[in-house]
Amino acid sequence: MSTAFLEHVNVTVSDPAATAKRLENWFGWKVRWKGDAKGGGTTYHIGNETSYVAAYSPPKQTTPVRDESYSHHGGLNHIAVVVDDLDATEELIKADGYRTHNHGDYEPGRRFYFDDDDGIEFEIVSYQD
Repeated sequence: MSTAFLEHVNVTVSDPAATAKRLENWFGWKVRWKGDAKGGGTTYHIGNETSYVAAYSPPKQTTPVRDESYSHHGGLNHIAVVVDDLDATEELIKADGYRTHNHGDYEPGRRFYFDDDDGIEFEIVSYQD
């Protein structure tokens, strides 16, 4: 059996450029690609060499369509990001004005959550001592 890993998560956001800027600041990621996307929208791929977040925005404000996640913001449960220094990452996120919550120390790591401007919940986790 082959080893599988998460390559990317695709989320609909209000401003993919702003989302990219925040992810670069918080996690040190880079824009891997940006360009035209589904239905005349725009997508930014923000991450590292092995994985990324695809931040998609439709071409204009749309009315959410039932069972069509591309038409509304935040159509997922959360995005989990592993970091080396949980406390330093939390300080960066809080410095940008976000409220963190649901902190937990558990085997094998520590974590907290926060919601971004589009209501997307992020879980930030560290497996470092």
